[in-house]
Amino acid sequence: MRTIDVNEAIDNKPFGGFQWLVVGLCALLLIVDGYDVFVAGTVLPTLIAEWGLSKPQAGALQAWALFGMMFGALFFGPLADRIGRKKGIAISFVLFTASTLLTGFASSPGEFKIFRFVAGLGCGGLMPNAVALMNEYAPKRLRGTMVALMFSGYSVGGMVAASLGIGLIPQFGWKPMFFVAALPLLILPVILWKLPESLGFLIRQGEQQKAKQLYAKIDPSAHLGRDDKLVFTETMGVSASVAELFRHQRSLRTLMLWVAFFCCLLLVYLLSSWLPKVLQEAGYAERASLLSLFSLNFGGMAGAIAGGWLGDRFGLPKVVVGFFVAATASIALIGVNLPEGLLFLTIFIAGATTIGTQILLYASVAQLYNLSVRSTGLGWASGVGRVGAIVGPTLGGVLLAQELPLQQNFLIFAIPAAISALAMLVFAVNNARSAEAVQLAAA
Repeated sequence: MRTIDVNEAIDNKPFGGFQWLVVGLCALLLIVDGYDVFVAGTVLPTLIAEWGLSKPQAGALQAWALFGMMFGALFFGPLADRIGRKKGIAISFVLFTASTLLTGFASSPGEFKIFRFVAGLGCGGLMPNAVALMNEYAPKRLRGTMVALMFSGYSVGGMVAASLGIGLIPQFGWKPMFFVAALPLLILPVILWKLPESLGFLIRQGEQQKAKQLYAKIDPSAHLGRDDKLVFTETMGVSASVAELFRHQRSLRTLMLWVAFFCCLLLVYLLSSWLPKVLQEAGYAERASLLSLFSLNFGGMAGAIAGGWLGDRFGLPKVVVGFFVAATASIALIGVNLPEGLLFLTIFIAGATTIGTQILLYASVAQLYNLSVRSTGLGWASGVGRVGAIVGPTLGGVLLAQELPLQQNFLIFAIPAAISALAMLVFAVNNARSAEAVQLAAA
């Protein structure tokens, strides 16, 4: 009879084809999720013109989906710790895909809000569970890189939304942008067939046979027998309650992550909602304004992958601090009436250090908490971040209605990035001290 620590075994084995499949499927899910989130920014100028919305009204309209995301993250994170991550992901996927399709049939701001709220519930539930699942199947030495690589699908979804907007909106209006959401429903059978359940969840539920079948795909040479047993060695945290996130000297780090999430998502959704409209009003053509959204998401993808690679080598907290400092500078520079080429480069950097850093924050949360509360930790951090996401578009609408100079608006927009840099600096220092304390205790 053998007892195999699955967590330790995954850490010590090469990253194989089965794990690449998990990366690919989760990335595919997040492409759809990213499209759903960023499609709102592409259609906002058209909605303002068609429905005669003021800027504060338009900002509030955008906030409904984000309001749904907050509740989705808070609800589906803990739920998946109880019913399994695969089920949580599947339910979230169907919910936001179907609701996004129905948004295309909205004939008034009221109907639009309802459909976007329901879609937000699904989007908010998918993200933390996909991150938790990928984090579990990746070895510790590659965890930051693989989570970031998977999460780059989110930015690809934004790039698809911007690209389709350039071709569809001038010719056909905003509705087809939401009808496109019907296509991803075709991949649902593949997700249900190929996406694996969490190994840790199966072991906790006593489903040893199912866990062994999955583990055999990671290590075909294991040849597990009937009497062999799979275990996880993680022992801290016996419940999935929010109070567990503040135990084991994690209180300050949890709070600093929440501050960073709040400010980072505020920036992501402020920029993704209002950047095309602001640039149109600054004199840029519609095509150029939508290309700015493409640059923002292209930067997000590059920033996530580069940040994950750097994080695995130098530590995620240090990289995140550096990215937020760069975000502060780049966002402030957007409002300096730059030539078009330099503008897109600056927006690219802003995307790399806001959207990309958001992904690194998810990886940071996944690394801070142990298995039994990982989805709960991700769900609550994401939920707090969603409050910032709601504030972002609403704040943007109110500020832009004041008709302040362009440069002054972007200087204000840069403030949350500076706050995030400070919060993550505190997190990095505390994290280093905690690691030293653990090493001393072990010695």
